[in-house]
Amino acid sequence: MNGKPKSESGQPVQEDPGLLVGREDRRTGLSADALKRALLDKLVYVQARFPAVATRRDCFHALAQAVRDRLLQRWVQTARTYREQGSRTVCYLSAEFLIGPQLGNNLINLGIYENARQALSELGLDLDILLDQEEEPGLGNGGLGRLAACYLDSLATLEIPAIGYGIRYEFGIFTQAIRDGQQVELTDKWLRAGSPWLIHRPNIAFDIKLGGYTEYQYDASANRRLRVQWVPGKLVRGTAWDMPVLGYGVNTPNRLRLWSAEAPESFDFAAFNAGNYDQAVDAQISSETITKVLYPNDETEAGQMLRLEQQYFFVSCSLQDMIRLQLQREKNLDYFDEKFVVQLNDTHPSIAVAELMRLLVDEYGMEWGQAWSITRKTFAYTNHTLLPEALEKWRLDLFKRVLPRHFEIICEINERFLDDVRIHFPGDDARLRRMSLIDEDGPRYVRMAHLAVAGSFAVNGVAGLHTELLKSDVLKDFYEMWPEKFSNKTNGVTPRRFVLLANPAMSTLIDETIGGGWPKDMRRLRDLEPFADDPGFREAWRAVKMRNKHRLVSEIKRFAFVDADPATMFDVQVKRMHEYKRQHLNLLHVVSLYKRLKDNPNLAVAPRTVIFGGKAAPGYYMAKLIIRLINAVADVISRDPVMRGKLQVIFYPNYNVKNAQWIFPAADLSEQISLAGKEASGTGNMKFQMNGALTIGTLDGANVEMRDEVGDENFFLFGMTTPEVQALRRSGYRPRAYYDANPHLREVIDLIASGFFSKGDREVFRPLVDHLLNHDEYMLLADFQSYIDCQEKVSQAYLDPDHWSRMSILNVARSGFFSSDRAICEYCNEIWKVKPVRIKLTELSGEDMTFKRAVAGAD
Repeated sequence: MNGKPKSESGQPVQEDPGLLVGREDRRTGLSADALKRALLDKLVYVQARFPAVATRRDCFHALAQAVRDRLLQRWVQTARTYREQGSRTVCYLSAEFLIGPQLGNNLINLGIYENARQALSELGLDLDILLDQEEEPGLGNGGLGRLAACYLDSLATLEIPAIGYGIRYEFGIFTQAIRDGQQVELTDKWLRAGSPWLIHRPNIAFDIKLGGYTEYQYDASANRRLRVQWVPGKLVRGTAWDMPVLGYGVNTPNRLRLWSAEAPESFDFAAFNAGNYDQAVDAQISSETITKVLYPNDETEAGQMLRLEQQYFFVSCSLQDMIRLQLQREKNLDYFDEKFVVQLNDTHPSIAVAELMRLLVDEYGMEWGQAWSITRKTFAYTNHTLLPEALEKWRLDLFKRVLPRHFEIICEINERFLDDVRIHFPGDDARLRRMSLIDEDGPRYVRMAHLAVAGSFAVNGVAGLHTELLKSDVLKDFYEMWPEKFSNKTNGVTPRRFVLLANPAMSTLIDETIGGGWPKDMRRLRDLEPFADDPGFREAWRAVKMRNKHRLVSEIKRFAFVDADPATMFDVQVKRMHEYKRQHLNLLHVVSLYKRLKDNPNLAVAPRTVIFGGKAAPGYYMAKLIIRLINAVADVISRDPVMRGKLQVIFYPNYNVKNAQWIFPAADLSEQISLAGKEASGTGNMKFQMNGALTIGTLDGANVEMRDEVGDENFFLFGMTTPEVQALRRSGYRPRAYYDANPHLREVIDLIASGFFSKGDREVFRPLVDHLLNHDEYMLLADFQSYIDCQEKVSQAYLDPDHWSRMSILNVARSGFFSSDRAICEYCNEIWKVKPVRIKLTELSGEDMTFKRAVAGAD
């Protein structure tokens, strides 16, 4: 029988093996000419615009759509290869993917950045202006989400089959504006013009149950097996949106699959006809709320329920999608854990343990023992925090209301788990209470971190110190029971976005000095070390830094509406606003320096511009008060003529990936000043280091490993160690005693308390001052003098440009360990047990071009 495909007329279709690949045409070509034709094609035939009337936004979308064609060419081949080989797949479950703008990154990874610039130039357009048109995708907020994005980049670069699973937030977290010195939250309408990177898959959809109750019945079969049916209070449908994530210099784009919520029946026609117009769309509004906003304010019970519904929604959609993929190839789910390994990115997706059990036992009829074995071999858990409030506990009554069946499953898991604990530690009732998945002390809670540990085959921290603290403190009981589960995987960041894209001037200088190849093998940066002693290279290095500072000055003028002096030291602290990050310790130093300069205008210190940036959670009063104090201090200093050219403070609004790419290359000093033992890792410190900033920091998180890598002499260390912090806390920390004993600290605190920075109003910052003097959970006052003394060393070092440049070069040369490629290699080899799959762009055969499923009648 002739297997050639036929047209509707019955005539054989003429096969063109170059239909999708192999041509230098407007869809797949990489030359400047092909890109130029592609942009015009998209402008006219997709957007229905012509050049004379096209806006910059139109041109951005046309270029992005042209680039997407080149990604999809590779995506088709990747999907086909994975399907043929049945490759084991890493599924990365994360509530956040802070991916940042995609156009520049995709041009870098395709190797056509300069070709695109040339193509646009020949059309009279500017690539930088078009890159600026792209909205920041509102899919994440902090380091957790940015780490997930870096890991997707490295998974694709290392050619590891992977899927990222998350939520397509319609409005992200919020856009931050500063009004009268205070944070104001505005709606983040990142999807108002659509996204050229998102591909809707409405046929990939799953119904998600919420609320309701459970019913029990026995099978009519001979074994009389007990079956549980979950009768939901409401149904929500999750539909898939895909975004290709291309690796650097390879043909592998992996998939980021995001879920959006909608009602199974979005319009009640009967209610509309009856005149109940609001009721007609009630179900749609209620369902879509689940994926409207990242991290809804959970100070209210309604907010807590919404967060739990969010977490369960995306986890259930993701697991059902994996099951769908497995059943396309296999007749059952017996080997599910051999096909998929699922990484839980922190505690947010930990409900996945109970949900996979529900799916296997209730929906697919698997015996409990087999289902639990598969579940525990499927999941691995990354813990990202030592803060108790971030380990997630859900009140029992709320949890049962939202997920009644999962409560029953968790109780069953807990009962069997505690039996194992009794065998390991006979007679230790206190340990049983500590390890229980249900917190029995006071108001009862479901402990989600405990569920994640019990239901995973591997648990890891994200820096050496963090992992040791997990083992010795936060998860000590679990470590003593299962020491083989625990390991450390120090975080990393991608050099493609944060060096190649963000810092082209430095990247070019490195290429000219040691050659290419280092963006995929960051160990090669060690070849820069000898050049730290070369006066000519140090001068070129300083010129690059100055160019980057001038770029940032322009951005600060555009968004913060102030003029910054590039001749000053750029002292930068940009990250999520939180008391444990200790932005207010940095501010105490600013006030200290201001007071000393007022007392002695001839004080020999390096001129300094202190740049802050970061968002405070809408309900976090103290973090928002810190932002207000930063802006109040900035205002006073800006109006004081004595400070001109000596000290300036700037708050950069709406900190995100897009403006971070201006900030990291321009920074001279990176502030990583959390209290020892509080920061899990930190990844901002790594991005600053890769861009030549020096670090002032405590021995906390990844700072410990960073200092080991760069050498003590190239790191500004201050503050207590973790054992010293613990000893001080045990002995009874009294912050007011430090205030009483240190006259300069007293001057600084009193200046703030006096209303000097609040136009004489002593009440504005009283809560912050009172908290520091009477509570000071993060021990700012204990570390204050050490920090001030260390900042003096920073100042003296900066006054010696050659010495500072040498330290800067060595920081970059020794930053290779903090590449996310290194971290992902460790996960692949030690936890996931997965191997690379090489994707080659080959000519598609006639067999490839046969529409098998469509001809067979598949929907």
